[in-house]
Amino acid sequence: MSYCINPHCPKPADPANANNRICRNCGSQILLQNRYRVLKQLGQGGFGNTFEIDDGGKTKVLKVLTENNPKAVELFQQEAKVLSQLNSAGIPKVEADGYFTVLPKNSSVPLHCLVMEKIEGVNLEQWMEVRNYQPISENQALNWLKQIVEILALVHAKKYFHRDIKPQNIMLRPSGQLVLIDFGAVRQITTTILTGIILK
Repeated sequence: MSYCINPHCPKPADPANANNRICRNCGSQILLQNRYRVLKQLGQGGFGNTFEIDDGGKTKVLKVLTENNPKAVELFQQEAKVLSQLNSAGIPKVEADGYFTVLPKNSSVPLHCLVMEKIEGVNLEQWMEVRNYQPISENQALNWLKQIVEILALVHAKKYFHRDIKPQNIMLRPSGQLVLIDFGAVRQITTTILTGIILK
């Protein structure tokens, strides 16, 4: 399977594109960066889409920004920068060249793309739902709290705030390791913010 990420493609999931480098329906690149082949769409949000991709036999996730206003682009680029700087089992890995742009055929608006590690497992909202929202043990609560604090300490050490911590943004790997995802709302700690906190 090869999926076309051009938002205006009339048939993005065309099976006939399986081994193509160019989409037969819209003429856009299918083999992104001569490396990534999009396998299927995973999700769709207000500002972008997520896809499962193949990178030389390794499954990863591709986030594509569909909103092209300057603020959305700035936040997307900031997410790419933050994730590429952080190295932890509790944060999705992004390689230095994980951020790039793609220009669909007959379009003057580039698509901003970010490739990251695919986290196996479920988010904590899904995990709690499966368990009918039963309470967790004290040991498990302390273990999870310790993991989240360690992840946030790493983020804060790089002078960033996550700003969107919720069960849907915390993945649970099969190993029991928590992973904080969705760094789209991350904000760099600035003098203005710190002054505001101190004054309060």
